[in-house]
Amino acid sequence: MPVPPAKPAKTGKMATITVGVNTTDRTTLRSKLRDYYALTKPEVNLLILMTTSAGYYLAARGPLRIAGLLNTLLGTLLVASGTATLNQWMERVWDGLMRRTASRPLPAGRVSAREAFCFGTLLSVAGGLYLALAVNRLSALLAISTLLSYLWIYTPLKRKTPLCTLLGAIPGAMPTLIGWAGAAGTIDRQACLLFGILFLWQFPHFLAIALMYREDYARAGYRMLPRFDLDSRFTRAEIFTCTLLLVGVTLVATRSSGGAAAMGLAGAFMLYPVSRLLRSTAPRLASRVVHASVLYLPVVLAVMMVAKP
Repeated sequence: MPVPPAKPAKTGKMATITVGVNTTDRTTLRSKLRDYYALTKPEVNLLILMTTSAGYYLAARGPLRIAGLLNTLLGTLLVASGTATLNQWMERVWDGLMRRTASRPLPAGRVSAREAFCFGTLLSVAGGLYLALAVNRLSALLAISTLLSYLWIYTPLKRKTPLCTLLGAIPGAMPTLIGWAGAAGTIDRQACLLFGILFLWQFPHFLAIALMYREDYARAGYRMLPRFDLDSRFTRAEIFTCTLLLVGVTLVATRSSGGAAAMGLAGAFMLYPVSRLLRSTAPRLASRVVHASVLYLPVVLAVMMVAKP
C-alpha cells in the first residue's frame, strides 16, 4: 500500500502571527513590571535602606544578627515602596503638570489609578505585618506612622504651605528609628541623635531641589518655597543655617578623635557648595548642593558606624 505523503508543517502567516503575539505579550509584561517598579521609587528606597541599616547596626549590641537586619530591611522596604506608590497615586493629576514627573506611570496613563492604589496598599499592609511578626511591634508602629504622616500630613501640605518641608522631614528621618527599634526594641538618646542628623540633612537637600525646580513646582501649584522669597535669599540662608546645625550635630555624635576629624572634613565638603549658593542664585550651584548632600550622608553614617564603641 502506498504511504500517503506527510502533511507539510504549519508555517507561513499563522506561525508568524503566533510568534509576534508572544513577543508582544512578553514586551508588554516587561514594560508593565518596569512601571510597577518605578512606582516604588527605587532611588529613594536605596537611601531608606541605607539609613535603616545604619540605625540597626548602631543599635545592635554584640554580634550583628544578619537575619534580624534582613527582616527589618525587607519590612521597611515594603512599607516604603507602598508609601511611594500611594504618594504618586494621590499626586497623579499634579504630577502630569510638571515636566520632571509627567512621564511617570500614572500621569502617562501606563498604570491605572486603581492598579496603583491596590499595589500600594498591598505593599504597605504586607510590610507592616511583616515587621510586626518577623521583627517587633515597635518597628512596625514606627513604619506605619511614617506612612500615615507622609501621606496624610506632608503630601497634602505641599500645596498649602512651605512648612511642608519641616513637617515632611519627620517621616523622612524615621527609617533610622525603624532600624534602631528593629535591633534594640526601644528608642534612646543615641537613636534621637541619629534621627536629628537625618532630619537636618533633608533641609539643604530638598530645599536645593526646590530651588532647581521652582518653576515646575509652581506650575503644579506646589508651595515648596515661600511666596515672598522671590530672590531665594531666605531659602538660601535657611539651607546654610541648617547645614551649619547639621555639621555641629554630627560632631557631637562622634566620640572618637579620628571620627571627629573625619566628620570635620565631611562637613567642610558639604559647606563649600552651600556657602557658594548663599552668595548666588545660579541654578547650577543648587544642583551642586544636592550632589554634595548625596555624597555627604553615607560618609557621615559610615564614620558613625566605624567609630561605634
